[in-house]
Amino acid sequence: MAGGVSHNKILFGLGLGAVAGIVANTLTQNSPAAKETLDTAIDSVAHPVGQIFLRLLFVVVMPLVFASIVVGVASLGDLGRLGKMGAKTLLFFVITSGASAVLGIAAMALVRPGSGFGQETVAELQRKYAGDVASYASKADANRTTDLLGTVNQILDMFLPRNMLKAAVEMQMIPVILFALLVGAALTRVEQRKREDLSTWMEALADAMVEIVGFAMKLAPYAVFCLIFGVTARFGLGLLQKLGLYVVLILGCYLIQICVLYPVLLVTMARRNPWRFLRDAMPMMVTAFSTSSSSATLPTSLRIARESLGIRPQVAGFVLPLGATMNMNGTALFEGAVVLFVAQVFGIDLSLGEQFTVVGMCILTAIGAAGVPGGALPLLMGVMAQVGVPPDGIAIILGVDRLLDMGRTVVNVLGDQICAAYIEAGERRSDSAAA
Repeated sequence: MAGGVSHNKILFGLGLGAVAGIVANTLTQNSPAAKETLDTAIDSVAHPVGQIFLRLLFVVVMPLVFASIVVGVASLGDLGRLGKMGAKTLLFFVITSGASAVLGIAAMALVRPGSGFGQETVAELQRKYAGDVASYASKADANRTTDLLGTVNQILDMFLPRNMLKAAVEMQMIPVILFALLVGAALTRVEQRKREDLSTWMEALADAMVEIVGFAMKLAPYAVFCLIFGVTARFGLGLLQKLGLYVVLILGCYLIQICVLYPVLLVTMARRNPWRFLRDAMPMMVTAFSTSSSSATLPTSLRIARESLGIRPQVAGFVLPLGATMNMNGTALFEGAVVLFVAQVFGIDLSLGEQFTVVGMCILTAIGAAGVPGGALPLLMGVMAQVGVPPDGIAIILGVDRLLDMGRTVVNVLGDQICAAYIEAGERRSDSAAA
């Protein structure tokens, strides 16, 4: 692992932080003074340490994504080859996201964990998380348009805003990726000497960003401890017990995705040994779990692809940044499951047609979800409203969402890496045929 930090140390920090947080929450349950002291310790010690780690990862995302894509596209040389690679990548994203959404909905439909949910518990959760719901609702309203022209302008701003620097500052990945693709494509048309000069500069920039990730990873075991401690110390096991079946089902679906669907894809499409692949990708999965952010994990994903999984830089540099923005398999699974779960809690029966609508919207909103902690929730409220499920019902699951967010981020980034392996396998076959 970068910086000489093994993923075993990070896993140890994660486990120790979870246990310490649960113990701290249990010991302070009946003492307001002790609870206040615990909250102060989380805010003044655990939170800053965790945030330093996260921000070191976030700060390199935009320059690393831009440089990696520019170099990757420029090195392809043939824009026709780029188009084929892009089409295969996007098709993979849509198919796997759709399968994930169906899995989440099917699990909820078969087990029905929301049926018979106590109304007192529902009211308590809605009251407790009313402020969070209002915050997510305001974000959803900010993205809502009322006329055709507004919708067209919103789509244009999503892909090609007037101010690219503003988009980069606000961590809008899609326009930065599109601009990098344009720059890389343009480089294939300029004089070779100039193309090589800029590509060398971009490679140096990408390598420097990877070194910064190495600095961050030295802090990882301690930061992961603090991040997990803060989560478990605040909500403990009480809320988890109330939503136990729902949480277990979602986590079980994540495991099915990782241990069944992904190995099948690795064997059939990427021609890889799935267990060796998963072992080599473990540092990336640990980083994803601890940060709950596809964007923050991207630097580690790029390094693992290149150093451990044998994926050439131009493939990883194209597929992985695109996947961190558009391929949210875990998010699609989660959204489909949540819509059905909340519908069951409120006694709303969704028809088969409405469930298919949910699948389609989960694919679309997963593409638009921000690759940051909780980034899917504002869009999820829009999906719920579309099929007649009360959007404020999202309050029921907010207390345990951070835990589920950790899991779905692992599914997201692993799906990206498997897509990169699939594209790499195709590129190698093309190279062999051309030789």
